[in-house]
Amino acid sequence: MIVATGAVSSYNVDKKICHTGGDRAMPSYRKSAQAQVDMTHGSVLGRAALFALPICAGNILQLLYSTVDTLVIGNFCDTTALASVATSSQPLEILLCVFVGIGSGISILVSQAVGRADHDQLQKLVRTSVWLLFAASLPLTVIGFLLGPWMLRLMQVPADAMPGAVLYLRITMLGILGNMGYNFNAGLLRGIGNSSSSLLLLFISCAANIVLDLVLTGALGLGIGGVAAATAIALFLSWICSIFYIRRRCTELALPILPCGFDAGALRQIVRIGLPLGLNSALYSIGHIFLQVLYNLQGSVFVAGCSVAGKVGGLANITVTSLSQATSVFAGQNLGAQSYSRLRRGGWLLPAASGLLSLAGGLLMAACCRPLLLLFTQDEAVLAFAVRYIRVVLPFQWCYAAFNAIMSFANGMGEIRYSTIVNIILLWGVRIPASYLLAWLGYGSYAM
Repeated sequence: MIVATGAVSSYNVDKKICHTGGDRAMPSYRKSAQAQVDMTHGSVLGRAALFALPICAGNILQLLYSTVDTLVIGNFCDTTALASVATSSQPLEILLCVFVGIGSGISILVSQAVGRADHDQLQKLVRTSVWLLFAASLPLTVIGFLLGPWMLRLMQVPADAMPGAVLYLRITMLGILGNMGYNFNAGLLRGIGNSSSSLLLLFISCAANIVLDLVLTGALGLGIGGVAAATAIALFLSWICSIFYIRRRCTELALPILPCGFDAGALRQIVRIGLPLGLNSALYSIGHIFLQVLYNLQGSVFVAGCSVAGKVGGLANITVTSLSQATSVFAGQNLGAQSYSRLRRGGWLLPAASGLLSLAGGLLMAACCRPLLLLFTQDEAVLAFAVRYIRVVLPFQWCYAAFNAIMSFANGMGEIRYSTIVNIILLWGVRIPASYLLAWLGYGSYAM
């Protein structure tokens, strides 16, 4: 659940970050201007692509990060272990999603502060985000460690997968501070238009996860516990590296290592924007638990098939999250700069581009998914479910891509309530009832 935002590269962006009139740019931003993208000028698609490409590369690494766990489990363990890892991710996601949403809210507020050239507000947001990180993550770790097994039982996890799911969940819970810390820092970097600087950091974390997976699970035979430990260690590594990078290369953010107080006004703003985003994600994750219960009732083979299909299907959705984050920052910067004509143009151009790219990726993956799926498992029963999942779902993902870009545009302008309402209707009013209806009618393998 790491948010990938890009790596260190050299963008030739010498213009002022803010264009709200005269010379009201923040001089300190010139120190790291090469890594930042000013979305208030130039080609809408060109600037969005410049911002999104590092995120896209980061999403590939993020997908690789989680895919390696599945590959290692699929090749060194059995189908039950694969189902254990697949089912244990939802409780962690629910506990984290509110604060991942708050991290997105921080990104939106930072982008608006950059657009207004409000350096003081920017530093208040940074200081408050660090305080909020420690105030929330430590209690969350304890709560998750204690309540995680109860949530797994509530999800009707198959009995043979339950011990492994509890072990994986409890070990990965220990990485919550690193997970949230990286997400918050990535939100700060995206907000100032810097989507490239964390790709190298994510690469280091991903490489560490791969090596630790192979050593702990492959060489030492620690099984699910080894994969979980590798994930927790890599999460902390990514957070620590992001702290050192920001303090060294983005000095204008003045990022403290430990909490040093907070600004009440900035905290209210973060909660006002981030909490609805987080609750939106929470409702989405709770909805997915209802769907996961439906999957679990189909047995471990079905759960394993959906798991490996999700890894391959994620390749086709890389552009969705990349362009959605670019769209959110685009809207925030141009709203702050009061560039309304550019806002209107980006409001239809970016969702259209996201939909077209997702359509191409979905059709390609549906056509050649089986060779990729064979990398994860040789079990024919698992492969049959995975192939069916991809061929039913991916050709229609372009609808979600365009919709998600529109919602991200609204979020970037601070209009969070619209995306919350629409997501509730789509998930709770359409997808969950349709899935249970299909399962009741005897089409459980299509209820996805």
